[in-house]
Amino acid sequence: MTTQSATIASLPRDRLRAFILLLGGLLGAAGVMLAAAATHTGETYMLGNASAMALAHAPVLVALHIGADRIRTAIPAGLILGLGTAVFVGDLVTRHFSGHSLFPYAAPTGGLGMIAGWLVLCAGAFLKPKG
Repeated sequence: MTTQSATIASLPRDRLRAFILLLGGLLGAAGVMLAAAATHTGETYMLGNASAMALAHAPVLVALHIGADRIRTAIPAGLILGLGTAVFVGDLVTRHFSGHSLFPYAAPTGGLGMIAGWLVLCAGAFLKPKG
């Protein structure tokens, strides 16, 4: 494989890693904003839970971005975990402000995505590290 073809082959992987980092940053920022909104409005039930989930998973996504060169399941785990968290948090916020769900069973779907992301990460413990 030539250097040029190796660079081209790694391009989608690099973009996926960058997307995981973007998700982590956006969830971190959203978590802080939701915590502030929950505190200042006293509406802690939905907004507080959404904030907690966003803030709990944001640093994990940053760590998966950093560890993607060694952990074989980092990219799929990060994508599943990040998108699951975004759907879960998005549904709680949407239900709080509009009274309607993003789509039927959005929060459970996002929750299952978070669980699946953690389990995909666990699978990496049984695989030989890269490098």
